[in-house]
Amino acid sequence: MTMNRYFGDLHVHIGRTLSGYPVKVTAARSQTIPGVLEEAAQRKGLNILGIVDAACPRLCSELEDLVAEGTARELAGGGLRYQDSLTLIPGAEVETTEENGGAAHWLAYFPTLDALRSFSCFLSEHITNPELSTQRCRLPARVILDEVVARSGIFMPAHAFTPHKGVYGCCTHRLTALLGEQGLSKIFALELGLSADTGLADHLSEVAEFTFLSNSDAHSLKNLGREYNLLLLAEPSFAELVMALQKKEGRMVLANFGLDPRLGKYHRTQCLSCGRIAEASPPVATCPDCGSPKVVKGVLDRIIEIGDWKEPSSPQGRPPYHYQVPLLFLPGVGPKTISLLLASFGTEMNVLHHVRYEELVSVVGERVALTIQQARQGKLIFNPGGGGTYGKVVPTVRRETGVSDG
Repeated sequence: MTMNRYFGDLHVHIGRTLSGYPVKVTAARSQTIPGVLEEAAQRKGLNILGIVDAACPRLCSELEDLVAEGTARELAGGGLRYQDSLTLIPGAEVETTEENGGAAHWLAYFPTLDALRSFSCFLSEHITNPELSTQRCRLPARVILDEVVARSGIFMPAHAFTPHKGVYGCCTHRLTALLGEQGLSKIFALELGLSADTGLADHLSEVAEFTFLSNSDAHSLKNLGREYNLLLLAEPSFAELVMALQKKEGRMVLANFGLDPRLGKYHRTQCLSCGRIAEASPPVATCPDCGSPKVVKGVLDRIIEIGDWKEPSSPQGRPPYHYQVPLLFLPGVGPKTISLLLASFGTEMNVLHHVRYEELVSVVGERVALTIQQARQGKLIFNPGGGGTYGKVVPTVRRETGVSDG
């Protein structure tokens, strides 16, 4: 059987329905299902897309309408094929209410629209407003897990280590405390989140057998594909995705592409009193500058605090994690430059991975081309993010000469 490589981003939000109703209130109004599908396929160059608000009843209906009108079709292996260019995996992001008093976000994915609609009806009985995504559910994760598995779905932690609703970040030290050993055996994947990478997650023995995913959590079109996964599959379908996450029959995640964790919004601890982002060795639980205990604990600090090992211990076969800096994060690369690059080279995936340096120079000049090349080679310098503020790339290329300062 021939195996092929596919780029997949499995955490994308929808801001509004086509008729203008809000879905994810923190997502852009332009973030509609058709807008997202078009952006992912035509500009970003993605092959598989997970929409995690699809269980909202109005969005269920919109997906059903896409199939009824022939714009999309349900695949025999699960998932929806959109215009023969992109596979859509329908899903939900759920905020659970845990028995320890905590709350966390989880991702669920389903093979068919019938399974999605069934889960939507179930979920509607346990949340206040089912038309809004990621609403607080009055059930714990262990109950939701069983409901998802009963519908042949996939269930996993979302942005697992972030202080804002990440299960490890704010809810528990160990998943077994929430799910029990039997429940944990039904989990085989985990989403890292923008402020973590494989090396950080592999401080915890509990996740050693999990497949890690790096997804964008995009709330706007420009952020689609800022993190993604390279998948080896026989075809882009739900069944093949499940086999890849379970590492079965040659299917697998070949690599994760994501932000350097220092670019994430929650990488280091930030003080809520003086606003400073910690630079001291982790874990930092109180502000080293003003002494305040009022902090937003960073992902790095939290993982060092709860980890089993001082150094990461990656199991054999763990896919590599490639630091990927989206074009919009690069200094001197704005919307006009990105439009020029896409007009010349097709998709952002082509620009980031395939276009030769000399070709980049011919279109956008040496300065921008060198910045993109430095991003590919992992030579950029960062000021770390924290407390909800993204980290930044430090400019190292002179505008007038296109040579490195460092």
